[in-house]
Amino acid sequence: MSEKKEILFHAEKLLNKRNQFMMTKLSSIDFSGFTTMEQLFIHEMDGRPFESIAPGQRWGEKWGYGWFRSMIVVPQEAEGKRLVALLDFGSEATVYINGIVSGAKDLNHHYVTLTRSAQAGERFEIVAEAYAGQTDSQPMFGESQLCIFEEEVYQFFIDMECLYDLRNHLDAKSLRVAEIDRCLTQVFATIDLTLRQELLEENVKQCRQMMEPLLACMNGSTAPTLYLMGQSHLDVAWLWPIAETKRKIARTMSNQLALMDEYPEYTYTQSQPYLFQVVKTLYPELYGRIKQAVKEGRIIPEGSMWVEPDTNLPSGESLIRQAMHGKRFFKDEFGVDNEMLWLPDVFGYSGNLPQIMKGCGIHYFASTKLFGTYDNVADPFPHNTFLWEGIDGSQILTHLMNYGDYYPIRINPSFLIHQWSDRVQLEGISTRLTQFGHGDGGGGSNRDDLEFMRRLGNLEGVPKTKHGSPIEFFEDQIEKGIPDAKYVGELYYPAHRGTYTTQAIIKKLNRKAEIGFREAELWGAAAELLVNRNYPHEDLDRLWKTLLLHQFHDILPGSSIHRVHEEAQLELMALNENVYDMATDTRNALTDDDASRVTVFNSLSWSRKELVALPAGVHGIADGNGAVMPVQLYEGVRYAEVEAPSMGWSTYKAEAEATGAPAASAVLATESRLENEWIALEMNERGELTSIFDKETGTEWAADHCNVMRMYRDQNSDFDAWEIDRRYRLAPVELNASAKVSVTANGPLFANIRVERELNQSIMIQDVRLCAGSLRVEFHTTIHWREKNKLLKVDFPVRVHANESLQEIQFGYVKRPNHASRPHDADRYEVVQHKWSALAEANRGFALLNDCKYGISVNDNTMSLTLLRAPTWPDETSDQGTHHFTYGFTFWNGAFLGSPVVREAYKLNYPVSLVSGGGREAQSLLSIDQANVIAETVKLAEDGSGDWIVRLYECKGASVACELHFGLSIKAVYKANMLEEKNVELPHEGGNVLLQFRPFEVKTIRLQLNGRNKG
Repeated sequence: MSEKKEILFHAEKLLNKRNQFMMTKLSSIDFSGFTTMEQLFIHEMDGRPFESIAPGQRWGEKWGYGWFRSMIVVPQEAEGKRLVALLDFGSEATVYINGIVSGAKDLNHHYVTLTRSAQAGERFEIVAEAYAGQTDSQPMFGESQLCIFEEEVYQFFIDMECLYDLRNHLDAKSLRVAEIDRCLTQVFATIDLTLRQELLEENVKQCRQMMEPLLACMNGSTAPTLYLMGQSHLDVAWLWPIAETKRKIARTMSNQLALMDEYPEYTYTQSQPYLFQVVKTLYPELYGRIKQAVKEGRIIPEGSMWVEPDTNLPSGESLIRQAMHGKRFFKDEFGVDNEMLWLPDVFGYSGNLPQIMKGCGIHYFASTKLFGTYDNVADPFPHNTFLWEGIDGSQILTHLMNYGDYYPIRINPSFLIHQWSDRVQLEGISTRLTQFGHGDGGGGSNRDDLEFMRRLGNLEGVPKTKHGSPIEFFEDQIEKGIPDAKYVGELYYPAHRGTYTTQAIIKKLNRKAEIGFREAELWGAAAELLVNRNYPHEDLDRLWKTLLLHQFHDILPGSSIHRVHEEAQLELMALNENVYDMATDTRNALTDDDASRVTVFNSLSWSRKELVALPAGVHGIADGNGAVMPVQLYEGVRYAEVEAPSMGWSTYKAEAEATGAPAASAVLATESRLENEWIALEMNERGELTSIFDKETGTEWAADHCNVMRMYRDQNSDFDAWEIDRRYRLAPVELNASAKVSVTANGPLFANIRVERELNQSIMIQDVRLCAGSLRVEFHTTIHWREKNKLLKVDFPVRVHANESLQEIQFGYVKRPNHASRPHDADRYEVVQHKWSALAEANRGFALLNDCKYGISVNDNTMSLTLLRAPTWPDETSDQGTHHFTYGFTFWNGAFLGSPVVREAYKLNYPVSLVSGGGREAQSLLSIDQANVIAETVKLAEDGSGDWIVRLYECKGASVACELHFGLSIKAVYKANMLEEKNVELPHEGGNVLLQFRPFEVKTIRLQLNGRNKG
């Protein structure tokens, strides 16, 4: 056996004994307690039935809690010593010392310090709230011990591990390794672990003196620098419910405050204002200590958004509200203005995120996730520090850390060495940002981290370190010079593609809520102005925060346990009910009680002609000139075609009896054919389209059967809810059952063919609908989903030749390959969309539309919309049940700039609303003279000033000048940022405002109005 090998054995043997000698056990700690399904607080324990509990005893129920307490009297032998409670309740626990939340027992924090200098006779009451967990297996109560913490022994082991870990990651033939080995040999010859207490303390001090010179060796001038950010990633929900997160944040923050008391140099960064709000509400004493630590610069509230949201699925407006509410909370509570967006665990980053960040006053972006993929990813991301350019040209300084930074075990030499050596950007950078602290379920740093950090400021062989705010890293990077590296477009994450589809009901509720907020805010602003109805600022604030919470990156993507999804569905259903009731109430406020009239409201920024369902008792309607609108009776409901102006309303006379001659039908349906003036569809016996014929040009669009249901076995190697395996197409499930096809409507306004068929174990009922005069075909679909580990797609192979497809994202679209020519192209076999995707040639194109489906794949000329999944972990019941959704298609002839695809997608998602009663005269609050500029949001300003906020964007990727016309009396117009802060005043003439847009630009303008508009 070589000498060097023997050194390694000696070191590992000694380090493995660390925990045996670090603490001297004084006595067992006996607890009494009780279990409960309630979430209580310490002041609510009085009168509860505390009973003795012994080690080895099982306790609690699934989702429940146990409260345990004990009284400690300091024994004489602990006088002057550091006294700790080594705790074991069989689960995580929040720990109170003398009534103050003081720390936690979790996976990485096993003891709580009672005092660093004990006094004999001193008394400590220990109270713990322990979580019983989310499984049927009860936790087992363990043995807790009162211990003297042997500080010098602990420091010896940290010194030794620091040198040992360092030598194992240096050149084995280097002088540095030789000197460390010589020193450790001396240490092994000196250390005597048979000694106890004071004698052992003197022995380890002698050993530490031997190691001190080697720990004092410093780097040369060319050593890189790591900026260390203490933090703890805490999933708001994942393998635990939100209710447990409210306990986890108290444990995490109390742990970190305890460390700050002992390590004055330590600073801790915490994101997600929602978590601070939880502490403020539930733990006011702890929150007071947090506020003081923020004031002292010890806790750094940073991260910008209300929670760490998914950025693929929420709308652009939702992401703005994430930043608006997040930054506002930190500003109001702590007086700090966030500059960095921190999203360590999000499943890819939208191509328009740089513009949203810049518009919200966020200058920097940091994450870890892009490097946390699998070995089947052939084209890893190329940069660490770079300028990230979004689809509009906005640029944000960005740093991506190694995925190992996400949940490091501890900060030690090897960890820091790997942070530098594992970088992908080998030139042009001399610094990196590195997070440390246990995460996922919270926790943060422990003493080991901070002790190592004291030794690793400038230790020879390890990158230099600086500890503090992450902003210091970015400011230093700007001072040194931003690397000559730029990445353009979305930061696509080549994994977790199933999150675009999993938990379809939550995704639909999210889409509907976003639409509902638009309606409530627009009509609420109009009602405040025109009928003096109070704008519901407080209600909207509360409801928006509910939606933002549920856009967290393990809730909206569907990657949590069943209880999380169950609770999210209930919350989002209640949210939708509240928001849509709010919108209905404001529309009603804009009308009167005249039962002889009905009013049609249109929230989109162009005039529309649409079908609406008439109220009960209304058999027909007539416009202001007395012309009777055609009516169609369908399944007991009368439908009429109505018109409404841009962002406004029109009024019709209600007829109690049908009048006028029946309209001639422009649509026709048989069991195999559906057509109107522009389109003719042929259908086979399974409800598949065998022909999509363009009557205007005589063109056939179908390259093969379209609307073809495809099912695949969906079995991943890991991360069931997250993943769609790249080999899924090799495992098709045959769907050969014939369908029942019937005609259920045949004009004059629309025709409908109903298709009923089995899909493996599931049942589908689909209405294929075509309206008169329309170029949009809709598939109103109900599926009773009874599958496990299956994937359902619908294919549309079309006669379009293109090398890329277009998918809508927030405030625009991205182009992605529809081929696998290069590794990064092949990785994007499933991508995210919002309301539409398209294939386009220079003079024509074909688009799929949807009302709640986010996943799609495009292979050559085949567009495959992903409809449903059925993963079984971590939610074993994912997506089981009945789903209702609508998708459709449209096509166009001519350039994409002039295509109707964006408007058709909006029209599918944003129906007009019909209200009984008359309104003011037909009025348009806002119209725009260019079709590629869309008003996304109209609302009152957050500051309560009564100013109107209008958010618009260019949707086709083209520079354009446009004129806005407001049906309002305008006093002044200001350009504003996305946080509604005024920048410069804009000229206006009457109700007209001229604006210039670059491609995909988002503009926010702020209007001051001249009192109440009289219409």
